[in-house]
Amino acid sequence: MTKWIRNIWEEVARPLFQRPNRVQVAALCTRGTESGDDVLLITSRGTGRWIIPKGWPIDGLNGPETALQEAWEEAGVQATDVPKEPIGQYSYDKTLNDGTAQHVVTSVYRVQVTNLADDYPEANQRKRCWVSPKVAAGRVQEPELRDLLLQM
Repeated sequence: MTKWIRNIWEEVARPLFQRPNRVQVAALCTRGTESGDDVLLITSRGTGRWIIPKGWPIDGLNGPETALQEAWEEAGVQATDVPKEPIGQYSYDKTLNDGTAQHVVTSVYRVQVTNLADDYPEANQRKRCWVSPKVAAGRVQEPELRDLLLQM
């Protein structure tokens, strides 16, 4: 019996506990105003909660390029330059299509928005709004993202 339990632990249970984190890339889109920077929030497609544009790494693109691509597809963001280093990261549990949860660590790149397009790939699937970092922090659900917003 002990050998049987050990086999289950080694072959099934232990690998589940030791699964590596998945990685995503996000764009913290900002614009300058007279009272400071505003942050662009969008709604998620599934639950409609407020988030920042993010997605899985894209083959052939580095982190900043992926962040810019996600910002375009999800929010219509047009920008020319994204710093090479992320401003921080946050983690959350993403519910996958099969109903399981996967822990995801998301690197966040700041994107200074030059323009917002009205026509972009996910325009009919999401809402977007500009708010202060403090208001944004009150709307997002991820505590580590909230902390990043409050540090702006």
